[in-house]
Amino acid sequence: MNENLKNMHHEADLCVIGGGFAGMCTAIAAARHGLKVVIMQDRPVFGGNASGEIRMWVCGAHGSNNRETGIMEEICLENLYRNPYRTWPVWDSILYEFVKQEENITSLLNCSCFDCVMDGDTIREIVGWQMTTYTFHTVCAKFFADCSGDSILAPLTGAEYTAGREGREQYGESIAPQTADKKTMGLSCLIQAREMKEKRTFIPPKWAHKFTKEDFAHRFDGKIDRPQENFWYLELGGTRDTIADTEEIRDELIKIAYGMWDYIKNSGECNADNWELDFVGFLPGKRESRRYIGDYVMTENDVRACGKFDDLVAFGGWTMDDHDPEGIGTRERPNIHHPAPSPFGIPYRSLYSKNIQNLFFAGRNISVTHCAMSATRVMATCATIGQAVGTAASLAVKYGLSPRGVYKERIGELKQLLMEDGCYLPGNTLQLPELMKNAQIMTNGEHAELLINGHERQIGEETNCWRGKAGDYIEIRFDQSQWVEQVRIVLDSDLDRKTIGGGNYLPEKATIANVPANLQPVHVPETLVKDMRIEVLDENEEYETAAEVLENHQRIVTAAIGRECRGIRMTPLSTHGSDGVNIFSVIVK
Repeated sequence: MNENLKNMHHEADLCVIGGGFAGMCTAIAAARHGLKVVIMQDRPVFGGNASGEIRMWVCGAHGSNNRETGIMEEICLENLYRNPYRTWPVWDSILYEFVKQEENITSLLNCSCFDCVMDGDTIREIVGWQMTTYTFHTVCAKFFADCSGDSILAPLTGAEYTAGREGREQYGESIAPQTADKKTMGLSCLIQAREMKEKRTFIPPKWAHKFTKEDFAHRFDGKIDRPQENFWYLELGGTRDTIADTEEIRDELIKIAYGMWDYIKNSGECNADNWELDFVGFLPGKRESRRYIGDYVMTENDVRACGKFDDLVAFGGWTMDDHDPEGIGTRERPNIHHPAPSPFGIPYRSLYSKNIQNLFFAGRNISVTHCAMSATRVMATCATIGQAVGTAASLAVKYGLSPRGVYKERIGELKQLLMEDGCYLPGNTLQLPELMKNAQIMTNGEHAELLINGHERQIGEETNCWRGKAGDYIEIRFDQSQWVEQVRIVLDSDLDRKTIGGGNYLPEKATIANVPANLQPVHVPETLVKDMRIEVLDENEEYETAAEVLENHQRIVTAAIGRECRGIRMTPLSTHGSDGVNIFSVIVK
């Protein structure tokens, strides 16, 4: 490093590299559990492929009531509350806020990791270059989480990794190619359009590609008025090095992007007279590059078997969506959706390095084969993985363990912490705090054990949900006075998103691509309880108000009590529109 340039030093419990959804959720989870966190992100915004710089929507598990909860759901609900027209500037501000509001996080934006210092098989510190301030940032930490997607710490540390596609025989994967190769899924530069009141023309640059209708077979049907048509199939790079050749690939993608718009506007095939080009992503969105090797390599067969691991700490549910490495160059279908169950579990052993002692990772770069990665790579899944890694790092610090040590000694505690924080772990049950084990829980005077069964969403046909109406109450009573620190309530945020409006514009998406002139707004799920009252029962068998929650728009509500009492009563007062009230859980501790 040049001694004439500034070098800032940071000490942390955890250093996170990468600020996409995996990195964000890693950092937020760790910070909320008390760790001092530094997050280093090489862009000016958070969100990665879902940021306003790239603009891919956030995808996750298919199927009824399989939506990812935890931090991912917090972000989506905040977006529904504040961003009814799903604009990208508001979305970016929400992602920025979720990181910046955590007092335990120091964020280094526009800062790229380029070096590290090792102590044997342990990372001691990393070094980043912040291009806006011409400053080196050296971060010394107990643990590091590589959420960069490209696994920058792999070549810098000697961590074991792989790239490309495994051969069919290596793991016995039926959808793998016959022989191994270095091919991957490609990169995309997305485009977006906006419908105007009057006709708009477009003169293409001379260097734009020329396309015909035949070029878009199996891709584009000529309909521009769909808000979720973002032209993801404008893809290249899978037959090249998606790291080393990114700049050259990007140049070709930009020619393709403008050529696509030229075809839409000027071919006469698309009825797009009143549509105007609104965005071209000059930063490519990447699907695949390096993948780390952990203590376990998850495969296609694990996905198909629903990932029923003892150390399941996250889940997916996207299909094994494998893109042709030729991208736009192939005249065949650009991708194949190989069936996958939803949900399927993801093991903790795939989230830390096999040979570097203090290295976690989260995102598309976890320890999976190419085939399994085609299902685990989508961003809502990456978010759940990140929350698992950040929470695991907090246990590693608390107990002085390595990432592997957390697996050996604290995996049960890790799973319980994740479920307490709202994460869904298929096949697992949230355990009751000691305070609840001898308590009675009633609704309007009748026993309601459903509210403490440890399942906080509908699973199959089991609703796991108390249904009442505004003014009904839920009461927890103790045999004798007990100290109650807080009450935790899990509400119905409509995980199928049937009550948030938006017309026929796929309202489950947090953001949209093309903007029609008659775009309808969305809103907070009507099923959420908006206002509620929480009371405590004193020694005289009288209730007094301990807290009022007003204008709530989140799925999990916690209220501080901090006193001795004989019981707690929670009364929902109103919802965001539903006639009935649905509540999954009420727990005190």
